[in-house]
Amino acid sequence: MKILHSVHPDDLKSYDTALIRQRFLIDNIVKKDTINCVYTHYDRMIVGAANPVTEQLLLENYVNLRAEYFLERREIGIINVAGEGVITADGESYDLHKFDCLYIGRGVKRVTFSSKNSETPAVFYLLSAPAHASHPPTLMGIDKAAKVDAGSAATANLRTINKYIHADGIKSCQLVMGLTILQTGSVWNTMPAHTHDRRTEAYFYFDLPAGQKIVHYMGKGDETRHIMVNNYEAVISPPWSIHSGSGTTNYNFIWGMAGENLDYTDMDAISISDLR
Repeated sequence: MKILHSVHPDDLKSYDTALIRQRFLIDNIVKKDTINCVYTHYDRMIVGAANPVTEQLLLENYVNLRAEYFLERREIGIINVAGEGVITADGESYDLHKFDCLYIGRGVKRVTFSSKNSETPAVFYLLSAPAHASHPPTLMGIDKAAKVDAGSAATANLRTINKYIHADGIKSCQLVMGLTILQTGSVWNTMPAHTHDRRTEAYFYFDLPAGQKIVHYMGKGDETRHIMVNNYEAVISPPWSIHSGSGTTNYNFIWGMAGENLDYTDMDAISISDLR
């Protein structure tokens, strides 16, 4: 399991492109018939993906966790971003269409992933955090997600924010998770920018056509940096960092957070005029 260590904001000022990508980019996690996970020292979050094509995949334990099984002291949020799939949690089966979200709480011992059709396999994005309380597995389709329309076509950021795991939605210990869909002609996400000092966030970008790129902006608002991101890649965003992006076309992305506050609106706004 790859490990990402924490970075002080002052250190980022001296990083070149290669080092920024090494410390914050999570790539190559979507691979056929494989579960790939990355352990971060940001709120002990684990970011990963499961891509079952011809095989059923078991969520294995990792020695890094020093646990008897993956979810012994953890919870996990899962969103399907491709073809129809099935997840089992201790023998209970859940069918997930594209954009469906499944939460599985602490204490579930066996989790498996499979696709209904190998020609159009599922791709499950995984986000896990430590949990001190147990909540039951809960499936939510995108039609049941709390929706917030934001932005406008005039500023190229017309988008719909779908909230799944949050204080008024699927109950969790500390995970907050959702999905944002950008409309055709809109390329900006999370602008104006913000930070939230009480939570770490991860962005997972998908539905980006071949040959297109996303510019993910990070760093302190007055000392910004960027990472060029491809389809099915994620970026870890420290609490001190903005997390905004613009693409060469529209795309979708999953946002997820862990920390000490479940309030979705817990953020510190940064004016566009103050960005540097």
